[in-house]
Amino acid sequence: MRSNFTRRECVLSLAGLSLSGFLPELARASSHDPARKRSCILLWMNGGPSQTDTFDLKPGHANGGPFRDIATRSPGLRISEHLPMLAQESENLAVIRSMSTREGDHTRGTYYLRTGYMPQGPIQYPTLGSLVAKELSDPQSALPDFVSIAPYRAFSPQAYTSGFLGPQFAPLIVGESNQFNNFGQPNNPANYAEALRVPDLLMPANLAENQLESRVSLLGDLQRDFVARHPQETARGHQTTYDRAVRLMRDTGRAAFDLDAESSALRDRYGRNLFAQGCLLARRLVERGVPFVEVTLGNIANNFLGWDTHNDNFNQVRRLSEVLDPAWATLMRDLRDRGLLETTTIVWMGEFGRTPRITNGTGREHYPTAWTTVLAGGGIRGGQAFGATSPDGMTVEGPRSVSVPDFLATLQMALGLDPTKQNMSNVGRPIRLADHGAQPITQILA
Repeated sequence: MRSNFTRRECVLSLAGLSLSGFLPELARASSHDPARKRSCILLWMNGGPSQTDTFDLKPGHANGGPFRDIATRSPGLRISEHLPMLAQESENLAVIRSMSTREGDHTRGTYYLRTGYMPQGPIQYPTLGSLVAKELSDPQSALPDFVSIAPYRAFSPQAYTSGFLGPQFAPLIVGESNQFNNFGQPNNPANYAEALRVPDLLMPANLAENQLESRVSLLGDLQRDFVARHPQETARGHQTTYDRAVRLMRDTGRAAFDLDAESSALRDRYGRNLFAQGCLLARRLVERGVPFVEVTLGNIANNFLGWDTHNDNFNQVRRLSEVLDPAWATLMRDLRDRGLLETTTIVWMGEFGRTPRITNGTGREHYPTAWTTVLAGGGIRGGQAFGATSPDGMTVEGPRSVSVPDFLATLQMALGLDPTKQNMSNVGRPIRLADHGAQPITQILA
């Protein structure tokens, strides 16, 4: 092994960290401060989960399939038999059964749910995490404002960018999922420990602290000189990237990603898989002030299609639910035990739902007409379902259908944000946090 580490290699190492997606600023004070700002954890169900087999079952109807519904701790609220631990946390859940959106294509549906807008010419809409990060960030934090765990971006890459908000609000990507790796052969999602490590966080063992500091100082001088001569947003964002990368390498930032600091018993309760350990990591990040973390549940062992259940729907949904249930329920208990649940809003959604009518004997197709999302935790009045679908599940029955802007405005209000606030877009047009005409669901807001 070489005995030294060149300045050029040190700079390139920092660049490697920055190019993994890191560039923001972070939420407010300590997690134990009652005045701390809110945070959000998005549980993204890649592929579009079947509402009829999770939160809006139709027992006794031909569309219902073989799953039973079970009682929860909240009177009248029943969910899938394969979510028994969540049933015990129902007082925190607001199940929205009357979603009605207009995009049944993976690319467009993913973009719409994650940004609140459909693609429109040159406007580069930011993803939800970037919007929240901008509003709740703390420029002095050692951690990023937005962390995306195990995302699958192939369906809609633009739905995962910070858009016109700029690179400083882009996510740090951890454990990215290549869902269709090797021409349909899924990667090994069991290798979660390696996947959840942030690369290049550790300083080379043979590099002294003062050597690192001198290299960082040199890098800072070079950056300041370049930005002085080229004061464009891109250059400033590039400078911010390196600054945040260096902060993240410090002990306080690096320690947040150390899951080995948690007890084996707690890690077992979450589940020993990529999604579950990603949820545990999300709790650790929120605890340290990160305002937005998303964790994707897509491919699992022997299932590289995730929630896109055109075939073998019932076996796939059962296996996915068995991963989702302990991870989500334990996440809420863990947050509550640490005094964080009241300030952390949890979102469960995918890009659309699936057809109540069963196709090919075992499958369900894409269905945006009548489907389900869930909000939980901080700012939400749980223990209830809002809206209903017809006995066959095909249409929304009332009290009203919920659009994407309605849903996102509700979430933003739960986070203490103003959905009517505007950001200036890359084309000089002001864009609201939630699209014009959004009607928040006030019945589920605490």
